[in-house]
Amino acid sequence: MSVAGLKARVRRDDCTACGRCVKACPVGAIGLPEGGAEVNESACIGCMRCYRACPARAIEAG
Repeated sequence: MSVAGLKARVRRDDCTACGRCVKACPVGAIGLPEGGAEVNESACIGCMRCYRACPARAIEAG
């Protein structure tokens, strides 16, 4: 299930770089470069599994 028309966004100031969002993403749309997670919005399907996996609540729908 996806959130219609929305994509995941990471608030990098809140990201702890734990990698849980990367593991949760079924399409590999999240990378973990230095400084925190980044979402490839063109690949994001809006399932928000990353949101549910993030213990820091650094991910939002945008």
